Amino acid sequence: ESQSSLGDGVSVGPYAVIEEGAVVGNGSIVEAHAIIKKWARIGENVRVGHFSVLGGDPQHSDFDCQTKSFVSVGCNSRIGEGVTIHRSIYENQLTSVGDKVFLMGNSHVAHDSILGDRVVLANGALLGGHVEIGADVFVGGGTAIHQFVRIGCGAMIGGLAEISQDVGPHLLVTGRNHASGINVIGLSRRNVSKDDINCLKRLYRDLLYSTKNVIKRAQEHINELDEDSSSTVREFLHFFITGDRGFARNQKCN
Repeated sequence: ESQSSLGDGVSVGPYAVIEEGAVVGNGSIVEAHAIIKKWARIGENVRVGHFSVLGGDPQHSDFDCQTKSFVSVGCNSRIGEGVTIHRSIYENQLTSVGDKVFLMGNSHVAHDSILGDRVVLANGALLGGHVEIGADVFVGGGTAIHQFVRIGCGAMIGGLAEISQDVGPHLLVTGRNHASGINVIGLSRRNVSKDDINCLKRLYRDLLYSTKNVIKRAQEHINELDEDSSSTVREFLHFFITGDRGFARNQKCN
């Protein structure tokens, strides 16, 4: 194996382990007792908390530990204490964590998951394998997300939630797949226009409160869009024409 690669200004605490083959970017901090496996690729200015393990083997019964697969963590991310991020089950593939992500203490990212930029997982949040999370998503403490679930950008999921269905962009979701509206505060903070927010509110009520066939209705809305429709509205609708797990909806529709 090639030796590990540590960038300029990397700080490594006592009893931390960085295996041969690992890559740690400039200015990153690896705190005491953290473990960076040889499969990990860590970006610049990442802080890895005590007792975290990055690049461990996936929890998959048929996995061959000789498989060369990886974990990637983007720049300026923070990994809290006791966090685990497992590498892909596939040859030369990776589990990917974006830039400016914050994984709080004891959260878990399973194999082949993809996390966009600025995602926050609060303490003890658990992601199954192949989970996809868009940018600017907040996942509350103790929440469990089933394998293969998609979470659209800008969504906010309450603590201790049980998510087994896809969560559309910019939704507020609690409990077991219960959508309760649009994440208006998050949208406002990201400078989304009031017109777009009001449009998303109307689409939410139509798609996730009153319509039985979400995919068909979303496609109908897409067909009705004019050329001036914003990317925010288009991305919201396009999310609902793919996926086979069903969608988190208002309690009335479940």
